[in-house]
Amino acid sequence: MAEELSDFIEAAGLLEYDPKTITNIYKGHPLRLLRRLWQTLIPIGLFLVGVLIDKYTGQLNNKDKAKSRAKEFTELLVELGPAFIKGGQALSTRPDIIPKVVLEELAQLQDQLPGFDGELAMACIEEDLGVSVEEIYKNLDKEPISAASLGQVHKGTLRTGEKVAVKVQRPGLREQITLDLYIVRNIALWLNKNIKLIRSDLVALIDELGKRVFEEMDYLNEAANAERFKNLHKLNLKIAVPMIYKKATSRRVLTMEWIEGVKLTNLKAVKNLGIDPDEMVEIGVNCSLQQLLEHGFFHADPHPGNLLALNDGRLCYLDFGMMSEVTRESRIGLIQAVVHLVNRNFNKLSEDFVELGFLAKDVDLKPIIPAFESVFTTALEVGVKKLDFKVVTDDLSNVMYKFPFRVPPYYALIIRSLITLEGIALSVDPDFKILGAAYPYFAKRLMEDPDPQLRQSLKEMIFDGKVLSWNNLEGLIKSAGSQADLNIEILIEQILDFLFSKNGGILRKEIVEIIVRKMDAISWNSIQKLNGRLPKILRSRRIGIRENLKEKKKLLLLKQAPIKELIGIVKSLPGFKIQIILKHIPRIIQEPEGRKMGIKVAKGITEKSVIRLIKVAAGVPQ
Repeated sequence: MAEELSDFIEAAGLLEYDPKTITNIYKGHPLRLLRRLWQTLIPIGLFLVGVLIDKYTGQLNNKDKAKSRAKEFTELLVELGPAFIKGGQALSTRPDIIPKVVLEELAQLQDQLPGFDGELAMACIEEDLGVSVEEIYKNLDKEPISAASLGQVHKGTLRTGEKVAVKVQRPGLREQITLDLYIVRNIALWLNKNIKLIRSDLVALIDELGKRVFEEMDYLNEAANAERFKNLHKLNLKIAVPMIYKKATSRRVLTMEWIEGVKLTNLKAVKNLGIDPDEMVEIGVNCSLQQLLEHGFFHADPHPGNLLALNDGRLCYLDFGMMSEVTRESRIGLIQAVVHLVNRNFNKLSEDFVELGFLAKDVDLKPIIPAFESVFTTALEVGVKKLDFKVVTDDLSNVMYKFPFRVPPYYALIIRSLITLEGIALSVDPDFKILGAAYPYFAKRLMEDPDPQLRQSLKEMIFDGKVLSWNNLEGLIKSAGSQADLNIEILIEQILDFLFSKNGGILRKEIVEIIVRKMDAISWNSIQKLNGRLPKILRSRRIGIRENLKEKKKLLLLKQAPIKELIGIVKSLPGFKIQIILKHIPRIIQEPEGRKMGIKVAKGITEKSVIRLIKVAAGVPQ
């Protein structure tokens, strides 16, 4: 038992991934290395020989044969153990390295392995926590309720009465994963030096994987991630995160609150809770977008087992071992890329890919721009809200494989997260589109965020050159308004900011013209009504001439239709009250451009009144 519990790597003092230290450790223990080389290189070598034979005989050109080999490769990774499973999962989001047929199989890779002996799990807990199981837990099931590549989960109750889930790491896991990473890293070094066709830095990929797997193996790190996630979403009453019991948690043992819930993919069970599955999906999508674009700290593995619907209507996140961060610059860059995609500005979109780290700054973008155009133009014909995310990512994968793209680690995890989330959503609603569900959030961010770069993106979105696009502006406000947590006050502030900015001249002009027309129409209509009530002897025939009134009214309504519709959309936004507008009147009066608008309105009404008076005097029909 003691030998099974011992961890050679931890005993060597390695708690974080460090390639140099790992190399030094195994230089002094060649037998451990040779034994694992025999276990891994023989099956890998046999598989590669088979693939090479298929390639030279032309069999790989057959789609069924290629798919069969891809499936065989995935099964081989599972047989080789946790490090290879994690490696396969990492490669499943790297279209710059892996052909599409293999990507599809790797996407199905499940992180599930048989559990290990329950007695051994109890011994692990006692060794790591330094006390007997009975001192901490009132009861603890020896049989695990679930098992994955890194560990397994047992159900129990603390001495204080709280029901808990206890995650126990596989004994010897750290050594097995470290040794496999060392072997694969050396293979990657050889490939980078000798196979010139491989343009991506495979060693950097392995190092990134090693860093993440070491973080995932440290349950203290997972506990800290869970608490950080819980704190970031504490104001979201629709999100739940299990409590962590720190006194019963260590590097290899994690004790957390037991959560009673059902998987989102179990539609019948979700409905039996009295919950609308579509609502759960909407909560999940909005939370994921908030993680990605607002907090920059996101759950990179939201598979069905990690998302539970609770009977109180909340969505609970589990398993915080695989988390990732996105810098503010990258978050803004992603939003800008969406704007350029919607506007079909493929020149700018290619530049976004450079800024986001997908392409080197010295790469020639000329051949890439038409490739983007080819991928996105057809897809965009149905509208951004109906874009099929999987189809677009598959087509984009082909472009990335053809041109010198390098997928940044954070982006690979974002794609993995969104594809997984879309898979869950599709099981609830077969017509679900992740980009359609995400677009209102993007619109809300564009309308609310004061960041100068996003202000520029907003301008690009609603202007077609120098012409204001009413359709784009209305669509953006309508999409933003579909968000339940839209801050109407901030939105009104942003609209006013834009109205009084140097870019708002066209909008100011439109508003002035509409107010002048409306006031003129009201005053003239009042004069006509008054004239009609006078005794016939006192009535003015010239004022009473109304042959073209209906036509003029139609023209007036046509001219003010866009802004009238826009005002209607703003009025229909959740939380809109006329008091919010009234509250901003002092600002409108104080703004220099606001005062100028007032002067122009007065001037316009006066001019129209004088012209009308002259026409009436001359007998011209009004």
